[in-house]
Amino acid sequence: MRTHLYKLGALCAIVLATGCQTTPTATSAQDEAPAPKNPEFAGEMAKFNAQFPNEKVAKYEEESIRFNNANKLDEKGGCHEKSKYPVTIILLLDASGKVTQSMTDVENSKAQCFRNSYASAQFPRPPIAPYRKAMQLR
Repeated sequence: MRTHLYKLGALCAIVLATGCQTTPTATSAQDEAPAPKNPEFAGEMAKFNAQFPNEKVAKYEEESIRFNNANKLDEKGGCHEKSKYPVTIILLLDASGKVTQSMTDVENSKAQCFRNSYASAQFPRPPIAPYRKAMQLR
């Protein structure tokens, strides 16, 4: 009987020790602090918003969203897993739809990953150039 209790106690200690090793990993995402804000972002967002109201721009927004989703541009590089917080990115497109610059609302590894992923992206031709394309990436 006593041997049985020792074995049971040893088994419980192993289970508890294993549980303790995995707990910090699970809570680290919950304890993640928000990334620092980019102070220059508000000005770029104002430029994006100034493109509206415009019927051609509104139509292009729908077209570019479909293009982004069909080509899964946001899935390149595994950026979504780098932080639990969303990142808003503004892409500056030239007349041909090529991304020439990008800016994010925050500065962290997830934001940098998305900037790198979209750096060489080619969207359909926008109705105006330069064109600012904003997206919130979760």
